[in-house]
Amino acid sequence: MVWKKTVTGGALRGSIAGICGVGFLLFGYDQGVLGAVIGLPSFRDEFDNPDAILEGIIASFYDLGCFFGALLAFVTADRWGRKGSVAWGSWIMVVGTILQTSATEKIQMTISRVLTGIGNGVNTVNIPIWQAESFKSQNRGAMLVIQSALIALGHPLSTFMGLASQQADPSSFAWRWPIAFQGFFLIIILVVLPFLPESPRWLVQHDRVEEATVVFAALESKHATVNDPKIIRERDLVMASVQRERELGEATWSEVFTEGPNRNISRVLLGAGPYMFNQWSGINSLAYFLPVTFERNIGLSTQLSLIISGVLGVQYFLVSWLPYFFIERAGRRVVMMLSAAGCSFCMVISVIMLEIDTLAAQWVFVAMCFLFFDIFSWGILPVSWMYASEIMPLRTRNKGVALGVSSHWLSNFAIVFFTPDALENLGPRLYIIWAVFNAAFVPITYFFYPETARRSLEDMDEIFLNERFGVTKCRKPGPRKLDTDSDSELEKEKMPSAMQQEAAY
Repeated sequence: MVWKKTVTGGALRGSIAGICGVGFLLFGYDQGVLGAVIGLPSFRDEFDNPDAILEGIIASFYDLGCFFGALLAFVTADRWGRKGSVAWGSWIMVVGTILQTSATEKIQMTISRVLTGIGNGVNTVNIPIWQAESFKSQNRGAMLVIQSALIALGHPLSTFMGLASQQADPSSFAWRWPIAFQGFFLIIILVVLPFLPESPRWLVQHDRVEEATVVFAALESKHATVNDPKIIRERDLVMASVQRERELGEATWSEVFTEGPNRNISRVLLGAGPYMFNQWSGINSLAYFLPVTFERNIGLSTQLSLIISGVLGVQYFLVSWLPYFFIERAGRRVVMMLSAAGCSFCMVISVIMLEIDTLAAQWVFVAMCFLFFDIFSWGILPVSWMYASEIMPLRTRNKGVALGVSSHWLSNFAIVFFTPDALENLGPRLYIIWAVFNAAFVPITYFFYPETARRSLEDMDEIFLNERFGVTKCRKPGPRKLDTDSDSELEKEKMPSAMQQEAAY
């Protein structure tokens, strides 16, 4: 795809951010759309009233596809480029969406869910990298919050789409239309993508320095030229960073799993932890099946369950912006521990209310679901996407983050697969499991996780060199300091590879 310099400056950066935002919105929509339609009579009639096991298979195989898509992206992203990879991932999703929408057999729906997941796995690895490599480092905090919020917004959008199309039941249009609506996002991405530039860093990595310089100038402003000192300096910083990475080389897998002086395996395990905290908090046990949860746990109607789920999703979207204002000041550890403790509390109260099983108790359970999503978005959600990138050494970062992403998708697959059967057979006791996991995250974080807020990658290298695996002594954020322009640009160059972890929403 050939880019022509049609827009520049803020308009160009806004266009890139907009298309990345559509990709994040699509991911959130995909997470919620099956839960919005799986309880509709027309869906159940089409697929012979699937039991809990089959529901788990249809839902979770999407996550299995995302896992394989993420692995595919790590292997092919450097060959296809960031923009090219997003295009390939979107076309794969187009095929998967068509097959899902036209499905009449359980096997077709399951396979098409896997295919859609593969495309989404490719996209959710490459979109954050493309965005990170196109924006300056001081924007990355805001971009992370925006990304999280858009993913959160996709969930209620799918719920309300299911609620609206429910009026067509018992026609199969009631469930086919919400699934087909994924294509709306994909059309926007595929139409706009050719008019946007490739990542300048990827261009430098492939010795297309002149093209990269033009992109740097276009991203800067309408009046910037390739001969401006600021543009030349930015290009030279990227070239120096790329040269450094080439000199270091890519670590072997055996090196990643060796402790050594850099404590590689310790960092891999600590980096994968927050990804798994995210999943084993129980968030997707609720998010994927929220309407079904309200129907089966407290006997609400399908329509009321969809309405409440949609309202919850809107609130989740609104409150997910709040960490932007405190996550750097409070630090990763504090917000993670408070979030985990709060989520555990919500699960304990949920179990008690479901056991009491009065009308008032049932509505308290609904309130606890609202509160659980809010508290999760304030701590576990943002920290899980940033922590691994902040502790991985440069040489092992790509593989270390790949392992973290893999642990996320496999955990997601397991939880979504077992949730329908667990809802049917365990009932309220399922929430005891999530309460215990969340409670366990608090001491694990306190004793083993060093604080990364306001610390550079070099600071973290020093901390890991001075601490052996075990109880950490680094429990407070680093000192406040103003980054110089040079520091900011160098930090920018460290981030692109690190941003790959953001694929796993």
